[in-house]
Amino acid sequence: MSADAAVPGEGARAGRLTERVLRIRELGIVAALALLIAVTAILEPRFIEADSLRNLALNASILAILAVGQTLVIITRNVDLSTGSVLGLSAFLAGDLLSEHPGLALPVVFLLGIALGAACGLLNGILVTWGRVPALVVTLGTLYAFRGLAFLWTDGRQVNAETLPDSFLNIGSESIAGVPILVLIAVVIVVVVGQWLRDYRPGRELYAIGSNPEGARLAGVRSGRLVLVAFVLAGALSGLGGVLFTARFGTVDATAGVGYELTVIAAAVVGGVAIFGGIGTVYGAALGALLLGTITSSLIVLRIEAFWQQAAIGALLLIAIALDRLLAVRVEARLRRRSARRAS
Repeated sequence: MSADAAVPGEGARAGRLTERVLRIRELGIVAALALLIAVTAILEPRFIEADSLRNLALNASILAILAVGQTLVIITRNVDLSTGSVLGLSAFLAGDLLSEHPGLALPVVFLLGIALGAACGLLNGILVTWGRVPALVVTLGTLYAFRGLAFLWTDGRQVNAETLPDSFLNIGSESIAGVPILVLIAVVIVVVVGQWLRDYRPGRELYAIGSNPEGARLAGVRSGRLVLVAFVLAGALSGLGGVLFTARFGTVDATAGVGYELTVIAAAVVGGVAIFGGIGTVYGAALGALLLGTITSSLIVLRIEAFWQQAAIGALLLIAIALDRLLAVRVEARLRRRSARRAS
């Protein structure tokens, strides 16, 4: 067999092996989630009451939407630290608009929030792709820049639930067939983006960029354009998350979304999205968001200090990164042994 024919074969085997590893990883998250809920329920039975589980799902939904956007960026070997600040801008935009214009059509509010988020993502993407500035530096700068804009815009003001129309607040609290609307929105986004990444060429090319940027470029992949698209989509989803944040909590000020960026990155990485790019699924990221939300809720229910809540998330993130690296080394070693056996 020629070397050219062997390369696609090795790539296909690597893809299958990686997919099996990811599937096991996601099943592991489900098992950890079930164990966490069971242990917490034993210590505090009220944790598994319907209202408690409903609130847990509602809070995890916004985080899952943000984690989907972060996944698109991370798999290209980039990162978006401005997620929380973009959410804050869009959250206040939605609240301010509806406070001043209660009769404004809700689809318009959502579109404006998404457009604002997409514009922020576009700025990030242009600086990363055209400016060739590392994403870590760019988004760290825009994290502070966007937050500063939020403080200038709000000027000390706060949007309260009393000034918002009930039709908007119902999105964050009502259910359809027993399932909260926020959860349904999150599930639709996860499924749509997940299938796009899996079944459509642009989605697969994002993985190619993260796996081997130079190889993707030589194969004709328009890396710059796709990375820009990833940042725009991540920004748009952060904008959507901001509008839903206002619908969920009602009260919004300049600090909305502070600290979300690290939690979102942690959710994606814990869910199996490799921080080095090229590996991961939005399904895993959504499960990671649910797991982190459950950890926080369970520690609060058990009256454990906030320090340990942050420490638990940090420890889980370190374990996930170490596990990613270990799995990557083992997959590479296994593929190398297969190649050696075939060559002999």
